[in-house]
Amino acid sequence: METAEFITTLRREGPLLADAAERAGLDAPVPACPDWRVRDLLRHTGAVHRWATAYVLEGRMKYEEWDETAPGDDKLVGWYRQLHGELADALTAAPSDMTCYYFLAAPSPLAFWARRQAHETSVHRIDAEAALGVASTPVDPVFAADGVHELLAGFHGRKRSKVRTDRPQTLRVRATDVAGADWLVRLSPAAPTVERLVPDPADCTVSGPAAELYLALWNRGSYDGLTVTGDSALVELWRRTGAIT
Repeated sequence: METAEFITTLRREGPLLADAAERAGLDAPVPACPDWRVRDLLRHTGAVHRWATAYVLEGRMKYEEWDETAPGDDKLVGWYRQLHGELADALTAAPSDMTCYYFLAAPSPLAFWARRQAHETSVHRIDAEAALGVASTPVDPVFAADGVHELLAGFHGRKRSKVRTDRPQTLRVRATDVAGADWLVRLSPAAPTVERLVPDPADCTVSGPAAELYLALWNRGSYDGLTVTGDSALVELWRRTGAIT
């Protein structure tokens, strides 16, 4: 996907998140984040948007903690909408050769922040709709496959990943509706490593539509619509240890 496509997705997902949060009410629990209510979801996502915007606008070159300061309940939804809009506008206006800090492999800092914030917003929009108790707005298959790749090769390729096994094992993840969306995750006592389009047999294979994989692997949906073959204990391991807030 191109950077402009991620920004378009970001612009669409933010209002959906805000609308669902407003309808659900700030006290509604967020199923995927048991310690959160909707107000916590808005505070977190708004703070992350503000944090990302500062990197894009100011060219900050090192990691800084984000500030989770937020207004009271009566202004919280509007505050989120404003920060989301400022982020989308900053990304749209940023030059392609901008420089700033970023933390996962990407073609450029701008490409990284557009992609990361699109998925950040999409996942938390799914959370807001779950809090509201409505069916999740469909995720585009190509975008979903990209989000699976970001999760597997990006977040769980870092040393902080908790998805570990006592002995080497492999988990294959394959989207049935997006060409080339096929990953082999090598698990061990160290952080996972990920390869694309590897024909080797795997200890466990999870396959299905990219959108269903996106929800399940980000721990925002069930595995009921997916096909699991081989050692299903690896799926349980992912459920226990693979969650990203």
